[in-house]
Amino acid sequence: MVGLQAIKYQRGNLQVLDQLRLPHEFVYDDVFTCEEAFDCIKAMRVRGAPAIAIVAALALAVELEQKKDGASNSQELVKYINSKLDYLMGSRPTAVDLSNAIKLLKSRTQNAASNSTSDEAASCANVRTVFIEVAEKILEDDYTTNLAIGRYGAEYLRRQQRAIVTPVDAEAELRYYTTSPPGTQGLPDRTYRKLSVLTHCNTGSLATSGHGTALGIIRSLHKMNYLDHAYCTETRPYNQGSRLTAFELVYEEIPSTLITDSMAGALFHRKKEEMNISAVIVGADRVARNGDTANKIGTYQLAVLAKAHGIKFVVAAPTTSIDLETESGDSIKIEDRAKNELTQITGAVVGKDGKVDVNHTERVAIADQRINVWNPSFDVTPHDLIDAIITEKGEVVRSSKGTFEFKPIMPERWASQVEGRQVNGDDDRRDDGTQFQMENI
Repeated sequence: MVGLQAIKYQRGNLQVLDQLRLPHEFVYDDVFTCEEAFDCIKAMRVRGAPAIAIVAALALAVELEQKKDGASNSQELVKYINSKLDYLMGSRPTAVDLSNAIKLLKSRTQNAASNSTSDEAASCANVRTVFIEVAEKILEDDYTTNLAIGRYGAEYLRRQQRAIVTPVDAEAELRYYTTSPPGTQGLPDRTYRKLSVLTHCNTGSLATSGHGTALGIIRSLHKMNYLDHAYCTETRPYNQGSRLTAFELVYEEIPSTLITDSMAGALFHRKKEEMNISAVIVGADRVARNGDTANKIGTYQLAVLAKAHGIKFVVAAPTTSIDLETESGDSIKIEDRAKNELTQITGAVVGKDGKVDVNHTERVAIADQRINVWNPSFDVTPHDLIDAIITEKGEVVRSSKGTFEFKPIMPERWASQVEGRQVNGDDDRRDDGTQFQMENI
């Protein structure tokens, strides 16, 4: 892996970037136990659904590599593993990626134990090895997925661009690129205007194993020389955009500008033509079967603004975030967060000389503390406002009928989770007792 990493891992050793100290400090914490991983997740020193699952899995892998389980037989070891995984699930009960990782790890280690030999020492060693390899594969697969999403997303946006027919001013050459037209072979190269994009929340290396999803597309655009400029919202009330995304963009020297959430409409109106603002790119905490997408609060209004200004609205999501059993966004339960997230803020103190004192933080009231507050953590963007959903298996675009079709990219899941339920007469909609809650950061 290259570039910014929130998670550094070698077998037997795990380090996690403390995101609470960003953007002013860059400090990795050693994580040797499940208890340390639990605290890391609970305190939000690591955040983002993929990263949470990876840290939990690798923390237990470190324990097993160091044989801290003390088990003398394979079933005793499986019991230890399951208890630790159940404990780690409590660090973020609503995180879907964490739940999926735990189910996979339990299944694989139980299978390994079931195939054990009479040599208990060898059987324990095999179970440990299976767990560690599966945990490492979760890390590897997430990174591979992100790279694929970045590539597919960049190429999708490139295909939306029209070639320039007028000569390019020599002073503006850096804002253009020349390449063959998309989907052609042997035709003369054409000149295209580099594009600018807006993103919301944090969907980069800090939320994943590396590269990222929506921010991964921006990284790929930059690497492929298609990107002119990236804009990021501050993403109130938790400021993941200003604290984390802005940091990532600056860290990797991607041309970028921070705006407040309420500036997006003005940005589109005043800068769309000048900067060739072509897309809003966001991540997804959950995509319903019809394409409705739950994401960080503020996503919905960006989709409305993008539609009004003729700008593509693109969702970047691994197929694991597509929930085929939830028919529409109406069945996604949204969590309300604490009122003090809107009325108070914590940050490093800025001295009279303008320098940031990283050793001195204060919590400050920014509103009358008596005011009532409504603070939903997520909103749901209707599918008819989304132009494309980019996955690691390719793009899914909205059809002329306004629908999304996920069956071609996940036929096996579709057969079991959609067609199988319909054959059995199951109700597609979950009741309130089993609705998904969004990850609360």
